[in-house]
Amino acid sequence: MSGQRRGTAIAMTEEERLTFLSAQPICRVATVGQSGRPHVSALWFVWDGTSIWLNSLTRSRRWTDLELDPRVSVIVDEGDTDFLGLRGVELEGKVRQVGEIPRHGEPDDALITPERLFADKYIGKDGNFSYDGRHGWLQLVPENIVSWDFSKLRR
Repeated sequence: MSGQRRGTAIAMTEEERLTFLSAQPICRVATVGQSGRPHVSALWFVWDGTSIWLNSLTRSRRWTDLELDPRVSVIVDEGDTDFLGLRGVELEGKVRQVGEIPRHGEPDDALITPERLFADKYIGKDGNFSYDGRHGWLQLVPENIVSWDFSKLRR
């Protein structure tokens, strides 16, 4: 993975990134279609410490784009009109499909952790991940991570 080359004064530490990515509910996923047109969509996600996991509709433009070209950029950010309150992480690389497509619930050791994290994050600690036969898992092990936390400029 390549490192952050500029903005190191505002870069999040690895622990800060883990906390931030674990807490944020939505990411934005950027893909490029066959025509070369970009496409950005919002999606729920989980971060396991090394990978971002996307549970995506398999009959979506995002899924089709990524089957043709697995390169992706994912942004997770927060903030509003206070410049010093802006924080975020950008993750880049290539996704891979994991498990059955679409997912119906066949046992898969590779999906135990992301499905538990997803259920904990979006359903609650006692919830179970449910399968609808329309979604599949995409895993991104980032080749590049860039982060920013402008509140560090106050220090």
